[in-house]
Amino acid sequence: MAELFDMIQESKAFIESKTSIKPKYGIILGTGLGRLADSIGKETVIPYEEIPHFPLSTVETHAGKLILGTIAGKSVVAMQGRFHYYEGYDMQQIAFPVRVMKFLGVETLIVSNACGGINPLFPPGTIMAITDHINLLPGNPLIGANDPRIGIRFPDMCEPYSDELIELAVKVAMENKIRLERGVYSAMTGPMLETRAEYRMLKILGADVIGMSTVPEVIAAVHAGIKVLGFSVITDSCLPDALEPCDIKKIIAVADKAEPVLVKLIEKVLQAM
Repeated sequence: MAELFDMIQESKAFIESKTSIKPKYGIILGTGLGRLADSIGKETVIPYEEIPHFPLSTVETHAGKLILGTIAGKSVVAMQGRFHYYEGYDMQQIAFPVRVMKFLGVETLIVSNACGGINPLFPPGTIMAITDHINLLPGNPLIGANDPRIGIRFPDMCEPYSDELIELAVKVAMENKIRLERGVYSAMTGPMLETRAEYRMLKILGADVIGMSTVPEVIAAVHAGIKVLGFSVITDSCLPDALEPCDIKKIIAVADKAEPVLVKLIEKVLQAM
């Protein structure tokens, strides 16, 4: 764990050498949502490959850049592209950027993702505030030795997504006439999409949506004492009795269409914080 702490410090020092921004807010941009970065008043843009110990995003729709700047007058650090278990990364690698964010000064993390809708009341294009999650990934970033400089040994997960921030997001959405649902996010490995039987299982477990990311970063954030607000953009319907073959191009198109609404919502939420 001493090695992990040293790696975090090396990444932090490199990033700080490139920018004057002291970010209090972190943002992770998911599949089809990378153009949210266009709304950031950029001060510094750093490709992941230049940052010591950062993994590289291998997903076509993820730009792989760390952006430091401002949104709504707030200092932010944004990941334009994240890392997934299905890319071959382990949980420590997936969580690493969030831990670097902690030492950069981030106190609040906003995560976004594109996902499949299990709740029949949430059609494609719906934006959902994540109230809780179900971790069906094989492990989490806290397994192994714990370094108290990074976080406590047994972090409580009764409120992984801040109730206070969710209520703020709901209030902002109502004020701006944005439809915002609330629900439970479940994570599985991918990259294949789920079977009919798996969708039925997830519905029984209480999931409203299904994706392939987010949970490891949120666990690492809670471990580090960072408040989390999460948004899912539902890009396709995963109803087992009416399941149709999925078209990734259509998924990206739905995310693209919803993106301006999510951009507005995040901007307004940050302004209200």
